[in-house]
Amino acid sequence: MTRVAIVTGAARGIGAATVARLAADGYQIMAVDSCEGPPLASRAELDALTAAHSDNVVAHIADVRDRSALAKAVTRTLEHWHRLDVVVACAAVMRGGAPLWETPDTDLDLLWEVDAKGVWNTAATTVPAMLTGPDPSGCRFVAIASAAGTHGMFHLAAYNAAKHAVVGIVKGLAADLVATGVTACAVSPGSTNTPMLQTTADLYSVTIDELTDHQLIRQPIDPAEIADTIALCASPAGRVLNGSVVHADGGFAS
Repeated sequence: MTRVAIVTGAARGIGAATVARLAADGYQIMAVDSCEGPPLASRAELDALTAAHSDNVVAHIADVRDRSALAKAVTRTLEHWHRLDVVVACAAVMRGGAPLWETPDTDLDLLWEVDAKGVWNTAATTVPAMLTGPDPSGCRFVAIASAAGTHGMFHLAAYNAAKHAVVGIVKGLAADLVATGVTACAVSPGSTNTPMLQTTADLYSVTIDELTDHQLIRQPIDPAEIADTIALCASPAGRVLNGSVVHADGGFAS
């Protein structure tokens, strides 16, 4: 039986690494990204990803703020493969650089709409398809939170708020899914070597190496390492992680 996944924020970073890992595991994948271009991922990056895994991956352009566009991704997935087993909500943006009282409302609004409500929209459009599919007991919803979903980050209060919300969304979803067989969990990466990490370093005017001093491993995490963790959460064996936050953060601030 071939498992089928939807991955949002798929064009680069942890999303792209997750697509690559799931494709290697034999999944069929609907790779979803807004492809807005700099500072976000581009259509060329999404096309390169699908070309690299052409037998397993189909591209779908959708903004996670647009629930109808996500619903179309679910419809395409079911038309292609007639099932949905796994959803990985990776789409996110980064804003910050000022204390809470100086943070523009536009930054808070964007982070809420993409990083938090985007996970909500993704769950709202995909979970019903898993519940009515052929094997709900093997279905997994995985959201990417952050070390910022647990720890307070200097000059990132709005990002903190959004990522704490991701954790709350997942915990509430897991409670709603009780006894259905479908499970939900969050993965909280630490400083991972992605464009978003460089954005964070730029906000602080520090190097990536200085950021990773907060992790016991004293190195940036490779996106493939986070993808390995996500793959476990997405697997049938990930059932035991229901309602959990998996801290894949290299010992961040421990």
